[in-house]
Amino acid sequence: MIVKEGLPYVLGPGTLGAVIGHLTKKKPLLYAGLGLSAAMAFFFRDPDRYPPFDRELILAPADGRIVTIRREKEDRFLETEVYRIGIFMSLFDVHVNRSPVTGRVLDIVHEPGKFLPANKDEAYRENEKRYYLIERLDGVPILVVQIAGLIARRTVPFVRKGDEVLACERLGMIRFGSRVEVLVPAENVRLLVNMGHRVRAGECPLALLPWKKNG
Repeated sequence: MIVKEGLPYVLGPGTLGAVIGHLTKKKPLLYAGLGLSAAMAFFFRDPDRYPPFDRELILAPADGRIVTIRREKEDRFLETEVYRIGIFMSLFDVHVNRSPVTGRVLDIVHEPGKFLPANKDEAYRENEKRYYLIERLDGVPILVVQIAGLIARRTVPFVRKGDEVLACERLGMIRFGSRVEVLVPAENVRLLVNMGHRVRAGECPLALLPWKKNG
């Protein structure tokens, strides 16, 4: 399956190459267009994912490699000590991002910034990004951050403020390689990944956060 936002990129090169190749009688142009379309189809692929049935798990929001695990204070959205887990997506990873929990989207905020290489930790502070504040069903807030990179310069949301989302449901995507962070309240959380681990969005658990009492 191909994510619908990528269809213009997939269909455009092949159609243009076919038309120009036909008009000029130059088959290499046709083959080049079809090759580029195939590459775009690979990049914009959107495979089905099947989350584990455990409401206390915090799932990976992105495919890729764990490049940051850091405990720090988050003052803007969560206003508490958190674990920030960063996932770097290469050009070869699936770029559809998914909700780490079932809950409600409390806010979505776009923030302009730089376009530093996304595998560098300073990209979290300085690069253009989009925040998704999600409240789990027990009232615990989780923050997902899409970070634009050197090549990826656009974050695309699939949800809106106030939407209800299921764990593993599609949140959005970043075009052409970048980074996604998930910030989880640090109290009582148990991390399930280490630096360098490869994860799959919507399926691989990053942490276990006990259900809040009376939630």
